[in-house]
Amino acid sequence: MNISTKAIVSNSEMIKNYKSCREKAESLGKIFVLKNNQPDAVLIPISDYERLSVFIEYIESLEEKDIVKIMHALSDKIGKEELSVDNLTNDIK
Repeated sequence: MNISTKAIVSNSEMIKNYKSCREKAESLGKIFVLKNNQPDAVLIPISDYERLSVFIEYIESLEEKDIVKIMHALSDKIGKEELSVDNLTNDIK
């Protein structure tokens, strides 16, 4: 994963300038927060969090064999074409 330096903020900057960090996360999609020069947290817009939560709940409801199918479908698709829920759903049926 490549991380733009524009998407990195320090913990102290987050504390001092939360509003500007939140706006940066909204415009960039996410920002990475460092504490003592180590990754500490990721700030994402609430809309992205809600989408991720639904996805995580769905994955947690699956049986292990279905998760394995999804992982295989993902590994086959990475770098080959645009990933989409529809493509993955078709591949695991």
